[in-house]
Amino acid sequence: MSEIAFRAATLDDVAALHPLIERAYRGETAKAGWTHEADLLFDTRTSAEELSALIADPDRLILMAHRHGALVGCVQVARVGDDLAYLGMLTVEPTLQASGLGRRLLDAAESEAVARFAARRMEMTVIHRRAELIAWYERRGYRHTGETRPFPVAPPRPELDFVVLEKGL
Repeated sequence: MSEIAFRAATLDDVAALHPLIERAYRGETAKAGWTHEADLLFDTRTSAEELSALIADPDRLILMAHRHGALVGCVQVARVGDDLAYLGMLTVEPTLQASGLGRRLLDAAESEAVARFAARRMEMTVIHRRAELIAWYERRGYRHTGETRPFPVAPPRPELDFVVLEKGL
């Protein structure tokens, strides 16, 4: 993967972030990549309003990745405790998945968690049915905590429960 520039998202970036996240997680465009939720979920992944709220929160960061000036990925990092950060919404342009960009975003997110939030641990939730994605995170040092969490929908959908993964930073 050629040079990647990382920077924190601002409210001005929502219009570019929102469609990237949707095409990477949902619908036919997501199927161009190796990992997606398009076969499990059919609604939207997020909204412009939710992204704006995340960006405005001082305990959260959306880190964007650009290549040749084009937005190609993003990841959310959030402070959730004194030494704990949360990683979410790791997004790679579907046609660029399996290029190493996801790994670079993950590394950058872990570095930001330490630098911005003094985190010593990073946790994340992954739908338990996404075995290939869980295996990818395990190869990068994340381990099952034994905890599960419900997927945030009503009525509850147990087939979409999250497993919690964690890594020491």
